[in-house]
Amino acid sequence: MAGFLDRAKEQAQRGITQGKQKIDDVQAQRAGSDLLKSLGAAYLAERRGSGSPQATQQALQAVESHIATHGDSFLRS
Repeated sequence: MAGFLDRAKEQAQRGITQGKQKIDDVQAQRAGSDLLKSLGAAYLAERRGSGSPQATQQALQAVESHIATHGDSFLRS
């Protein structure tokens, strides 16, 4: 009986770990998408004369930082 419970506990722990990883992945995807949206808005504002090159550069740096930390998979979704 103890062996069964140990295996069940291990399986439950693996499920929890996988679930947390999936949540982290989804949050990173959303953050990346938000950063791309900010970059697009900064670029458009700059092109229309109401934004600055500095704001566009900051938004680009934020996207590049996110890619360095989380990868670029959010660019394909």
